[in-house]
Amino acid sequence: MKIFTLLLILSLIAGPLVAQMPTGGSDRDEAAVRASVNQLFDGMKKADSTMIREIFTPYARLQTVVNKAGDVSIQDDPIGKFITSVGKAKAGSLDERLSGMDIKIDGELATVWTPYSFYFDGQQRHCGANAFTLVKTGGIWRIHNIIDTRRKCL
Repeated sequence: MKIFTLLLILSLIAGPLVAQMPTGGSDRDEAAVRASVNQLFDGMKKADSTMIREIFTPYARLQTVVNKAGDVSIQDDPIGKFITSVGKAKAGSLDERLSGMDIKIDGELATVWTPYSFYFDGQQRHCGANAFTLVKTGGIWRIHNIIDTRRKCL
């Protein structure tokens, strides 16, 4: 009887918690997240700093995991510096090719994992993975953080 009572109490407590667990984003949100990430890479390819500036939050960060002979650190670059460098590039010179996009959404928060190969002026320079954090503000999915890895391609 004690076990039955304990199970009943646990089901009364856990039931509402399970009902409140997030179920993920809608297909529309997933498409919008994908569009924001694609807008970044389209803007890079076009060397259009205005196109990419609008998809970042005001306090966005760009970070890179650096591994020099086993000594791992994180390089933190201001997003403004990145946007300016894209605007100074020659159209078509920056080409980051994604080999997939894994999207997870909970309410107004999304993460995106994208393996990639980066080409500069048609030459493959490096490969790695991007991990994006996006936040839905004003009905728009904006990139708040990008952290990536960079390594020689296999």
